[in-house]
Amino acid sequence: MADFDTVMAEIRRGTDEILVESELLEKLKEKRPLRIKLGADPTAPDIHLGHTVILNKLRQFQQLGHEVIFLIGDFTAMVGDPSGKNNTRPPLTREQVLANAETYKEQVFKILDPAKTRIEFNSSWLEALGAGGMIKLAAQQTVARMLERDDFKKRYANGTAIAIHEFLYPLLQGYDSVALNADVELGGTDQKFNLLMGRELQKGEGQSPQSVIMMPLLVGLDGVKKMSKSANNYIGVSDAPDEMFGKIMSISDDLMWNYYELLSFRPLTEIEGFKQAIAEGKNPRDVKILLAKEIIARFHDEAAAEQAEANFIARFQKGAIPDEMPEVELALGEGLGIANLLKDAGLVASTSEAMRMIKQGAVKIDGEKVADPKTQITAAGTCVYQVGKRKFARVTLK
Repeated sequence: MADFDTVMAEIRRGTDEILVESELLEKLKEKRPLRIKLGADPTAPDIHLGHTVILNKLRQFQQLGHEVIFLIGDFTAMVGDPSGKNNTRPPLTREQVLANAETYKEQVFKILDPAKTRIEFNSSWLEALGAGGMIKLAAQQTVARMLERDDFKKRYANGTAIAIHEFLYPLLQGYDSVALNADVELGGTDQKFNLLMGRELQKGEGQSPQSVIMMPLLVGLDGVKKMSKSANNYIGVSDAPDEMFGKIMSISDDLMWNYYELLSFRPLTEIEGFKQAIAEGKNPRDVKILLAKEIIARFHDEAAAEQAEANFIARFQKGAIPDEMPEVELALGEGLGIANLLKDAGLVASTSEAMRMIKQGAVKIDGEKVADPKTQITAAGTCVYQVGKRKFARVTLK
């Protein structure tokens, strides 16, 4: 770690903001393993590629020889993180949290080295605080300070209810950093208020304030919202190889570069070479295939990646699906019936024609035949819709 300029350049890759960078550099120069903290509330059983943006950065710190702490927020998950929420988030039961936590441990080791990862549960110290400790913690901040937070400010201005326990969440996350004496905490850009709270509480306890590294939020398959399970626009790290391949191939060519920057381990110079090749006429699909194979190999293996590519080619290229076709954007709303979708996309003249074509087996979505005329499309994203042998449209539902 003698070349600190090189180390800092690696750490900066893909980050949105580092606070305070000069402090982080000084910590690195101490030539000791730093305690790098990442907290995750197990609010859903699946970890998706959006989560891996930060996990990849945590893995990078492991490779640099630092102590990585993956903190499972089993206590805070029962409170519910209000970050970015327009309404009070419903708290989970203890049973739901523990069940999700078990799947988290299994999935993060697809990225992190188990032998170099310290797993902690924040109930270990937060339950021990008790009522007196909670009151003492709450006394360290004011309501005015909490209302500086963007989502609280908006809800207060709109007259939307803010529950008292939601004010506690940033304090509890900040106290995690005190309990672990963290040198660095990682989080998404939507976590800035919570991350900085850790610095404040550490100063109050006489600790050196943690450096904060914020990672950008990965945009989901719809190309609009951040990747999340609730928006149904995500790719799970446990998705089957064929499903993962199809989802990655469905993203737009422009969004592909965002995925390369945040998810790929390829050198930035190589990615710039891909951009240049496309500018000179290379098909973007071929570059997207490389991304899909890289990610599938990471979470499955090389053989699975090769097979997924072969299956994709068999379904699409051998099915004579053209590279060029109309691009259509439609509003998904609460869901869209397949007959209405085909009509709105201009693939049929009427819903009755759509029904007839489906019954004849002439309608496909991403190469898969649609059997039920009453099929409802509920997931946002981009798919190729086909009617007969010659009518195609790439439809994006938002």
